[in-house]
Amino acid sequence: MEVINTLGRRKTAVARIYMKSGKGTIEVNGKDAKVYFPTSLLQDTIRRPFNVLEVDGKYDVKVNVSGGGITGQAEAVSLAIARALVKEDETVKPSLKKFGLMTRDPRMVERKKFGQKKARKKFQFSKR
Repeated sequence: MEVINTLGRRKTAVARIYMKSGKGTIEVNGKDAKVYFPTSLLQDTIRRPFNVLEVDGKYDVKVNVSGGGITGQAEAVSLAIARALVKEDETVKPSLKKFGLMTRDPRMVERKKFGQKKARKKFQFSKR
C-alpha cells in the first residue's frame, strides 16, 4: 500500500495526514499521539475511525496539525483519518458515515463587528 495523503478541518484547525500500512503508530507534529493529545477522550477521538472499522493497529499515521485548540485539532485528525480510510477502500464509507465521521463540521467562530462589544453583544445603551 502506498502512502495516502488527506486533509481534515475543524474550526480553524487543519490536519494533514500521511497514512500507510504498518504497526498502528500515530505521530502528531513529531510527537507520539499520547503525548500530544494527553487525555483519553482526545485519544479516543483520533482513533475512532479505526475502532469503528476494527482496523486499529494496521496503519501508521503521520500528522501535521496546526491552528485552533486541542479539541478542534483532534476532530480534524479524526476526519482526515476517516477520509484516508475511504480513499483506501470505498466500501467502508457508509459505516463511517453512520457514526458521523465523514461530516465536516462547518461551525466557526463568528467575527466581531465594529461598534459592538463582541459578535452579537452590544455596548450598554444609556438613554440619558
